[in-house]
Amino acid sequence: MKLGLEGKTAIVTGGSKGIGLETCRLLAEEGVKVLICARRGDALAEARADIEKTTGAKVETLSLDVTDLKQIEQLPMVARDRLGRIDILVNNAGTGTYKPFLEVTDEELQYGMAINFFAQFRICQRIIPVMIQQKGGSIVNVSGETGIMVTMPPFLSSCTGPAKSAEIRFSKILANEFGPHNIRINCVVPGFVNTPERFAKWERELARRNLSAEEGEAERQRWSENNSMRNTRWGTPQELANLIVFALSDRASFVNGAVLVADNAMDKS
Repeated sequence: MKLGLEGKTAIVTGGSKGIGLETCRLLAEEGVKVLICARRGDALAEARADIEKTTGAKVETLSLDVTDLKQIEQLPMVARDRLGRIDILVNNAGTGTYKPFLEVTDEELQYGMAINFFAQFRICQRIIPVMIQQKGGSIVNVSGETGIMVTMPPFLSSCTGPAKSAEIRFSKILANEFGPHNIRINCVVPGFVNTPERFAKWERELARRNLSAEEGEAERQRWSENNSMRNTRWGTPQELANLIVFALSDRASFVNGAVLVADNAMDKS
């Protein structure tokens, strides 16, 4: 089903891996001109080659550290130079710190807010004026399960959860404020999504050992059971990309200020 996105332009942060990469791919398939933003140049080059090979579409890339305010300040100018206009923004960059509350350092606290909530706030504050000038736009802020529920060990989220909760409330506030300008802002909340990069990070931080494929699956199952996900599977980046791109499209024209949870019924509230 075509979503009516052909000819539009998009900025996607955290776009070189996982959910961000698959979102960029699907947008490109829909005829959107995409600017992929991520920190590492090598990852951006791989993402560009991958998407261009699988879709036949040309994409733009930009090395962007979303915790660097000076780089964020340049984003609107660079994006308009590369894309011509800015119709879509996907704030996907972010990460999590999972450890007991009393072990969280002040550095981890500040970084967690900077790469998650502060980044979304700062980027929206600089891109929305462009969308107002253009008389419309669509934004998806990607949050996380720890923003809506208390996750059990090993995903202790006193550091990450408050930042993710802020992203959700922030998205609803912006939707109310900028709806009159024909700008829709929604928040997508992924549950456990199985990406190689994410699991490798969790494996290093939580399992603290290198696991075989079979051991990795057993570890995921154990974590799932701890978090009330018995007999359920983890999501895929493609499944989250499907939701994000639909929310960005005119097919979702009446969806504004929504918190779109994709967690396979993990949250029971």
